[in-house]
Parts: sequence; C-alpha cells; structure tokens
Amino acid sequence: MKHSTDQTDPSAVPAEPAPAAPLKQRHNPLHGITLETIVTELVAHYGWAGLAEQIPLHCFSKDPSIASSLKFLRKTPWARDKVEGLYGFMQREQRRSAT
Repeated sequence: MKHSTDQTDPSAVPAEPAPAAPLKQRHNPLHGITLETIVTELVAHYGWAGLAEQIPLHCFSKDPSIASSLKFLRKTPWARDKVEGLYGFMQREQRRSAT
C-alpha cells in the first residue's frame, strides 16, 4: 500500500511555460478580432444581401443569421478565408475614405 507524500516524482518533467504569441501575429491585422465581430461588422456594412453578393454562400443568402454563419465558417476554412479577406478589404476601404 502506497502512502501519498508531498514529494514530487524525480522522473517527472517540469511543465514549461506557455509560449508567447508567435511573432507572425504581430503584423496580423486580424489578431485579437473574433470571427463573430468580423461577421457582425460585414453584415452591418454590406447587409445580408450585399454580403451574399460579395461571397456567394448559402449561410449568407438562405435564412441568414450570425449563429448559422459562424457555425458554417468555423467548419469551412476556405470560406472563413474569404470572409476574413473581405473584412480586410472593407477595413482598408474605410480607412481610405476616412482620409
């Protein structure tokens, strides 16, 4: 019968601290922005019909909602890339028109 002790197992490997954010994220304009924020801002800017015109996906044209769009985009990397690309384009256009 073993008794529990407060001593640590000498063969156990000490846990390493979590790595800092990758350096490539420093220049990523989407770092820290949630997919929900992206979709919400795109819908506010283009509307559902305009968004479906820009990116022809059923989640934007057939009974669209933020929740259903997020569910689809989280499972479909190529569609998420298109949405993130459009968001970047929209952000650049807004900065240009502000100056």
